[in-house]
Amino acid sequence: MRLRTALLAVLATATALLAPATAGAAPPPSALGGSGPYSAGYETSFRLPDHTIYRPNTLPTGVKLPIVAWGNGACRADGTWFENILTEWASHGFLVIANGRPGGFGQTDSSMLTESIDWAIEENSRIGSKYRNRIDTTKVAVMGQSCGGIETYEVADDPRITTTVLWNSGLLSDSQNHLLQRLHAPIAYFIGGPSDIAYPNAMDDWGRLPAGLPAFMGNLDVGHFGTFDQPNGGEFGRVGGHWLKWQLKGDQASGAQFTGPGCGLCATEWDVRQKNLG
Repeated sequence: MRLRTALLAVLATATALLAPATAGAAPPPSALGGSGPYSAGYETSFRLPDHTIYRPNTLPTGVKLPIVAWGNGACRADGTWFENILTEWASHGFLVIANGRPGGFGQTDSSMLTESIDWAIEENSRIGSKYRNRIDTTKVAVMGQSCGGIETYEVADDPRITTTVLWNSGLLSDSQNHLLQRLHAPIAYFIGGPSDIAYPNAMDDWGRLPAGLPAFMGNLDVGHFGTFDQPNGGEFGRVGGHWLKWQLKGDQASGAQFTGPGCGLCATEWDVRQKNLG
């Protein structure tokens, strides 16, 4: 039996728990722009009104940006709630699109992740778009934290998806297990260790993944709220960046963080499990 009641309680109270650390305050100076080669920020578009778009401040010449669609914890419609980590990934040359407007409120749903992908693909071909021919529409990651991870599962059968990533998340009920059988792209779980309320759910999912699916499980003992509020997203930001660079850009040095018995994370504070990663 999954811990449905306990996890639902966490999702319902996550806004209140995290808001004091993030809402109404600018992120630490070192978080602004990210640590990657492209100083990054966010914007909005009237063509995608319920989202927040993170990108390099100056779109790089000759470099196409893979797409990353993000679902917030608590399914909260605030596209800047995870600003630190999303800016960090954008600074490494990704187009990161979060559910919700900057400082928004209300609830999101999984269809918003699909809307992000649709918008990016359309912008890449739209005459007059600043993104025209600047987006790699063949490389798409969908990811989310906690409730946003459930949203990620719900759209993970989309054939356009290159990789699926869950942060502090797992299915809430065994009645949802059919979603696991729809997974087709390499998947990664980044969980906060046994103190993370989502830990048993994520580990249960891990044991039910389709045979042959490439998968990585990393547990860092930081609890359910991870390192998201740290500059550049802290350790979660660093490791997530490596996963994206490997899966969406073919960066083998980043891939070495996750593969084999001598992987870069294997001898660190991360507790690592691997399936079918080569």
